[in-house]
Amino acid sequence: MSDPKPSTFKGPLRGQLLFAIVFLVAALLLLSQLGEETKWAKRTKFFAQPRFWPAVSIGGMVLFGGLHLWKLPRRKFVTADYAEWKIWFLGIEWVVWFLVYVLLVPIFGYLPVTLLFMPLMSWRMGYRDKQMLWISAAFGAAVVILFKSLLDVKIPGGMVYEYLPGSLRSFFILNF
Repeated sequence: MSDPKPSTFKGPLRGQLLFAIVFLVAALLLLSQLGEETKWAKRTKFFAQPRFWPAVSIGGMVLFGGLHLWKLPRRKFVTADYAEWKIWFLGIEWVVWFLVYVLLVPIFGYLPVTLLFMPLMSWRMGYRDKQMLWISAAFGAAVVILFKSLLDVKIPGGMVYEYLPGSLRSFFILNF
């Protein structure tokens, strides 16, 4: 299929094919899991079924994702697609940082991991001045104090807190 004339399609073409393929594959994966993750409840109205609205939305994702892929102006990858894919892929780094943070909090505790990650994230974003790193650490400490002490958010204590002496362990589990 040849590229469309500029007068027929005014939007950018880069990344559309990749987006359409990734979206359709993700929608099909969700559709394949629908039977495992939802159920039909007996003696429940049709529109109130736990599976109905997820099935409608995921079915719509598959239908419209397929139509989007089918109606694309071009169906070959070009250099601009690969450049766009690289830009999108760079965003996954932040997901990995977040997942590492979430995995470390139950092990080392909310306060130590937050005090470590706030300066790390600031460093990664390009704020490499000592003052900015200290400000980010102070902000992390303020967030922990706000969430754990003032808002009383229940975040499990770290496993390393179990090695602290009795009353200190209780204090850290409850407050940090």
